[in-house]
Amino acid sequence: MDAQNFEQARRYALHRLKRELSPGLFYHSLEHTRNEVVPATELLADKEGIEGESLYLLLTAAWFHDLGFIEQRTDHEIISSRMASEVLLSFGYTEAQIRTIKGIIMATVLPQSPVTILEKIMADADLDVLGRDDFMLRNGDLRRELAFFGRNYSDAEWFTGQLKFVESHTYFTASARALRNEGQAKNAADLRHILAGLK
Repeated sequence: MDAQNFEQARRYALHRLKRELSPGLFYHSLEHTRNEVVPATELLADKEGIEGESLYLLLTAAWFHDLGFIEQRTDHEIISSRMASEVLLSFGYTEAQIRTIKGIIMATVLPQSPVTILEKIMADADLDVLGRDDFMLRNGDLRRELAFFGRNYSDAEWFTGQLKFVESHTYFTASARALRNEGQAKNAADLRHILAGLK
């Protein structure tokens, strides 16, 4: 398994994400995978010293982690893992490598409980947004997505829930904490400010 195998897997995931995701996935879109999670995964992997085969396995998981949304929103991680196991053998991955990739994908299930360093990087990359400057914008996209699928919240319900989530989250890698803890604290403060304005 090498760069060529990874590139085949990446193209497969990209092709399906481009063509098969629901247009109502305003948050869990192609852009979430391509422009947010994969770059965050690459950055954290570099800072944590991940390279070679481990890096390819991690990046494969990053590309496949939300592919399950093509079929359903609930338990999409299980679907993503199944999709990976169905196609990666044909791209030159071994059974052992696929088991590792499935474990990395499942590390994104909430509440997160990653064990290995690769799983911890994936978990942190998937919630990188909590400490980014565009958190409020993307948080609005998530709310729109949920509304599209019939889950509506009052402002008080939404921002109370989001504040609880942001405040309770802790990044698993030292690299993610160094990069995002300050922004995460600012985003929590912004949510508290919004909630205060609703009273």
